[in-house]
Amino acid sequence: MILTVLIGALLIAMVLGVPIAWCLGISGLAAIMLMDIPLTIVPQKIFSGMDIFPMLCLPFFILAGEIMAHGGLSKRLLNFAVIGIGSVRGGLALANVIASMLFGGITGAATADASALGSVEIPMMVKNGYDARFSAAITAASACIGPIIPPSLPVVIYALAVSGVSIGGLFAAGMLPGILVGVALMITSYIISVRRSYPKREYQVHFREVLTATKDAVLAIITPVIIIGGIIGGIFTPTEAASVAVVYSFIISFFVYRELKLADLPAMFLRSGVISAVVMIIIATANVFGVVVAFEQLAQKLEGLVRPLGYYGFILTINIIFLIVGMFMDQNPAILILAPVFAPIAANLGIEPIHFGIIVIMNLVIGLITPPLGQVLFVVSPIADVSFEEVAKEVFVFILVEIGVLLLVSYVPFISTFMPKMFGYIH
Repeated sequence: MILTVLIGALLIAMVLGVPIAWCLGISGLAAIMLMDIPLTIVPQKIFSGMDIFPMLCLPFFILAGEIMAHGGLSKRLLNFAVIGIGSVRGGLALANVIASMLFGGITGAATADASALGSVEIPMMVKNGYDARFSAAITAASACIGPIIPPSLPVVIYALAVSGVSIGGLFAAGMLPGILVGVALMITSYIISVRRSYPKREYQVHFREVLTATKDAVLAIITPVIIIGGIIGGIFTPTEAASVAVVYSFIISFFVYRELKLADLPAMFLRSGVISAVVMIIIATANVFGVVVAFEQLAQKLEGLVRPLGYYGFILTINIIFLIVGMFMDQNPAILILAPVFAPIAANLGIEPIHFGIIVIMNLVIGLITPPLGQVLFVVSPIADVSFEEVAKEVFVFILVEIGVLLLVSYVPFISTFMPKMFGYIH
């Protein structure tokens, strides 16, 4: 009865168009009112959901991404990638993926990647003879690498939602899967480019141009090295790493590249504050929702249903569930609602918690380019001046490629556990 009210109220609120944060709070409150629990637990859980020290890294990572997106890093990374691989057939498409891998290792957000790089990449590709739909599709698909390659905002959310999972361990686990997705997209882009006779660079690049492009991009490229190296090496915590990222990004954007103005900072602070507030409200109300889930022992009930499926059947079921959820729900609330429910079941079935976290995040990231939600598609379609439907059709092949990599990572745990084992996060 209680679970029926909880899920029913959630679905009704979502259908009515209520923001997801309030959907979680309303459904949780409705269920609690039917339970023998004092209502004072609601404000307590809302506050305790936000009163988590590691959560401080969220606004800092978001602010660092804002500074770097507007500080000249995106075009320097793209120029570096173009100089390096532009001579190959479809070189701009391949450079698009490489730039997203590098930029994703700085911002950790797909929409920021698609917006900052897409505004430069898509017009450049169209001008050089690429189809606008293809340009938008590969930009959207490659932007989804950002939340996998560290630092990653969804990883931080997952670590906050599932107790006992290390942020640093998840960061390390995302390295190889993120690279695999990038390589798979590059191979697919090259095949499409050859079939459609997309252009390649005809002129010879001089060594001086290579040197200049490398020099311009190196300060941006080493940013994730500083962040991830510092966390994994035990030099600083994720929160301290995010603070260092803000200071470092400001220094190179303002003093070195000189493209960031002091007048730009208030707007960046405002955007970062709004995004951080939205995430924190979702986390707070998800904590209220989680109270009901815990009291009703939903995880134990689901475990009885999925245990007969075994290890491999459970992983397949999880992939299907999260792929479908990602099509209709944003990744952050999806993680907060479902990860605490399924993570204990996965642990009881012998699935490494860090490995399971990467599976969840990769599933939900694919949802960012999958209709009907497809947030990133809504970002790139106006830049390319094509309809959402046209981009959705063109991106379909890239969705299949990313699902293929997802299944590989899901059934070969070594891919996501190798780096955490190397750095001592898995014993």
